[in-house]
Amino acid sequence: MVLVFAAVVVVIAAVVAAVWRHGLSHAGAKPLRRALLTTAAVAAPVLALVLGVSWTQGPIPGGAARGDVLAGAHSSAHLHDPQLAAAPAPGAGQDAYWAQVAGQPFHPTGRTRTYYLAAEEVDWNYAPSGRNAVTGKGFDDIADTWVKKGKSRIGSTYAKCLYRGYTDSTFSQPQERSAEDAYLGFTGPVIRAEVGDTIKVVFLNRCSIGASVHPHGVFYQKASEGAPYADNTTGKDTLDDAVPKGGRHTYTWLVPDRAGPGPHDGSSVMWMYHSHTDEVGDTYAGLQGFLVVTAQGKARADGSPADVDREVFELFAVMNESSSPYLGENVDRFTKTPPALDDEGFEESNLMHSVNGYVFGNQPMLTLRQGERVRWYVMSMGTEVDLHTPHWHGNTVVVMGSRMDVVSLLPASMLVADMAPDNPGIWLFHCHVNDHLTAGMMTRYRVTG
Repeated sequence: MVLVFAAVVVVIAAVVAAVWRHGLSHAGAKPLRRALLTTAAVAAPVLALVLGVSWTQGPIPGGAARGDVLAGAHSSAHLHDPQLAAAPAPGAGQDAYWAQVAGQPFHPTGRTRTYYLAAEEVDWNYAPSGRNAVTGKGFDDIADTWVKKGKSRIGSTYAKCLYRGYTDSTFSQPQERSAEDAYLGFTGPVIRAEVGDTIKVVFLNRCSIGASVHPHGVFYQKASEGAPYADNTTGKDTLDDAVPKGGRHTYTWLVPDRAGPGPHDGSSVMWMYHSHTDEVGDTYAGLQGFLVVTAQGKARADGSPADVDREVFELFAVMNESSSPYLGENVDRFTKTPPALDDEGFEESNLMHSVNGYVFGNQPMLTLRQGERVRWYVMSMGTEVDLHTPHWHGNTVVVMGSRMDVVSLLPASMLVADMAPDNPGIWLFHCHVNDHLTAGMMTRYRVTG
């Protein structure tokens, strides 16, 4: 159709040009010239409109209409995957689109998954091996900027407040992490659910600061939001905002369709949870963790996606210990002399460029098997310096249909990356931002044959 349109336009132009040059030289030809020009001027756009509409409504490979693709050009995913539904045309199609945005109505599975979560004070060592595990050598002068304990330097160990899991409401039996999951470091227990489930988090605060549990993605009412602000709530609807030391609160979250995988996601999506009583101070204290929602009918009994062999969780964050509510305690306990107020070196020494709370490769090494289906859940927290580019050496991942070996993170951003490791060996996994790499934001993972 496009070729026909082009041919017609060329013919009209040629006829007009020929008549103009040769056939209309007498004085009475001026009105005819104007008529021919007017005809050509009208015919071309009309043909363009008719043929253009025909082209935009014609089929393209994959069965979608061209008009659908053009209407959805704001989303590159529509252009790359013909099996994904294109954005609807104006009119009735918009209802289908917005229904997809909203998700299906909540259809409860009748299953409630209960988690017993305590906030506890812990002395956390970012570099427990006492050496650079990536180089296999002792710390050099540059690394000592962040890990060396000195007269007015805290070193690599800080008092923190972390989420820890328990087996029941007595909070007497901690949930032990397996050696396989030791790499999770200071992050809280992974909370899981399947679309249609209800999540209950029984929270006990054993820290000296007020704390809460605020989730992303799931459905909650005000009494389960875990964030204090002017939201017109009073009484019992505010008890979730700041659980005091020794206090308890039960958070109830529903998991509707809109909390699960979207049209372009795999079988599971990742959210986060963290304390929001004083969000900046609380997260720097360490109160943060991962939450995974699996599509309905695609989960194992524990809520993990049935089509995935191994899940991996990694938090890239510059933990600013100078903004932690435990700074005063850390100075008192771990330094001999309080730093001067204008000691910029002290501020820098407290910027722990960590992966799950470890620096310079001190994270327990993660082991994957060649050929297994691995899903990485990667997120960041922090401030404007927390612009991270995690890079996998040796293997590649697929994110939203695109293959890559480097991904981009912003503060509080989350992404899911799928890997089928094919290259055995020990490989580096690090932030590619130069300053962050220098400051120790690196770890390693192993692939066995």
